[in-house]
Amino acid sequence: MSDPKDTPPETGRPPPRAEEVVQLPPVANLEFKALLLLVFMAALVIGSALYVLYARGLFERTQQLVLVSDDSEGVVVGMDLTFSGFPIGRVRRIELAEDGKARIIIDVPTRDAHWLRTSSVFTLVRGLVGSTNIRAYSGLLKDPPLPDGAVREVLRGDTGAEIPKLIAAAKELIENLNGLTASEGAVSASLGNLQKLTERLNGPGGALGVLLGNEAEAKKLIATLDRTNALLTKLDGLAAKTDTQVFGANGVMPEARATVVQLNTLLGEARTSLKKVDAVLVEAQAVGANARAATDDLGTLRGEVESSLRKVDSLINEVNRKWPFARDTEIKLP
Repeated sequence: MSDPKDTPPETGRPPPRAEEVVQLPPVANLEFKALLLLVFMAALVIGSALYVLYARGLFERTQQLVLVSDDSEGVVVGMDLTFSGFPIGRVRRIELAEDGKARIIIDVPTRDAHWLRTSSVFTLVRGLVGSTNIRAYSGLLKDPPLPDGAVREVLRGDTGAEIPKLIAAAKELIENLNGLTASEGAVSASLGNLQKLTERLNGPGGALGVLLGNEAEAKKLIATLDRTNALLTKLDGLAAKTDTQVFGANGVMPEARATVVQLNTLLGEARTSLKKVDAVLVEAQAVGANARAATDDLGTLRGEVESSLRKVDSLINEVNRKWPFARDTEIKLP
């Protein structure tokens, strides 16, 4: 039996015969067009490669930076040098120096070289997870720029290398804790001393016994406090009596206040008497002034009397010369 899949489907018309097949015309310049297509493809590949090289900074002006490290494990060619999380350089070559140290040559584009200064610090960090990173830190951007071909030491930070130290420190810490918490350790001794202190606090002496050292000293302090309280009570009574005697109704202060009132009254009377004395003195001054004026008048009058007496004396002398019978020339004045 024939397979029904091999039989052509019935379309209603018979298949064309070989002599009836249409012949296509030949393509003109087929070889030239194929060559042109190959040239275009080659140019496209070369242009793509050049663009990739340009994008990776192959034709960009760069300056060289050499980082020296004791170990370059994890550093590969093409790794980026980052500053603040942005790539500013790329590892071009890794070589071994004569002193056994690794030299990491990095190309830094000129347009990004201003981020690197003479005071910049470079680190090589290896994490537990992820790749190795080379980072630059520039704290003072006002420092001189890093020159071309500068050689700098790189600081390494390996997290995996710190794990054994961390484990050793944790082991030492656990041993110290075991020593402290042992039965004869410092913590047990401190707890025992604390328990004894609590027992003494709960004892008869209480906190005073703990502070003073024994119960006898605590009793002495309590007796001293009792005596002090009794003395203060006596002083309070004495102060109350003093207050009553000084500030009471029959105390010193009311009498002193009455005496002050009497003194004020006497002073008022004395002030009035002094005013009267002032008036008398004023009048005495007036009388003295009048007496002085009268004394001046008496002097003038005496002068006139003396002048009259001299005239009378001269007149009597003249009479006596002219009257010779009289011998008694004495003149008695009243």
